[in-house]
Amino acid sequence: MNIIAHIENDLTTKFGVPRQSGLVTELRSRIVFEPDYRCPEALRGLEGFEYIWLLWEFSEVKQIGWSPTVRPPRLGGNRRMGVFATRSPFRPNPIGLSSVRIDKIELNTPQGPIIYVLGADLMNGTPIYDIKPYLPLSDSHPDAASGFVEETAQQPPLEVDLPKTLLDIFTENQINTLRDILAHDPRPHYHNDPNRIYGISYAGQDIKFKINENKVNVLL
Repeated sequence: MNIIAHIENDLTTKFGVPRQSGLVTELRSRIVFEPDYRCPEALRGLEGFEYIWLLWEFSEVKQIGWSPTVRPPRLGGNRRMGVFATRSPFRPNPIGLSSVRIDKIELNTPQGPIIYVLGADLMNGTPIYDIKPYLPLSDSHPDAASGFVEETAQQPPLEVDLPKTLLDIFTENQINTLRDILAHDPRPHYHNDPNRIYGISYAGQDIKFKINENKVNVLL
């Protein structure tokens, strides 16, 4: 298995990374290939697809051995499920799978071909092992059962209060992306302390915030 590329974006720590791909639709990332794979011919035909699958490594997970059961945060960290019934990063092989939308493709840059994607759930620097086209005729099963995930349906997005001073720091896209990240509540599901201050590293800035009921207050 060889690393063929890395992803580059504004998320430099695990905390704050969307829990699933496609949740934060405006999150922009770049897929930059390793020197041995900077071959435009390898992307021939990819321009005809709207989405791709990324196979990548949970590179920040440090573990020795593996456990057959894990505690999914979605269940409050109180119930165990089989590791193969979850998307936990703590797996026999720390491999992730994400579907992302292609924004554009540049074949000839100083770094070789670059794929710009939207909606990734990977942090900056994550190694990528493979890229495959997404095929809606075979990859989409909208009526499929979702197991225990159906018990904990996604909560409505939170209201986010961003200070106007951030407009002088971030671009409009970065503002919209940050708002979306916070609206999906990056805290562990079992955290519910309105006085606790959380922080994420985003676009080179440390963003501090509190969450009280259904509102996110970003602190300066």
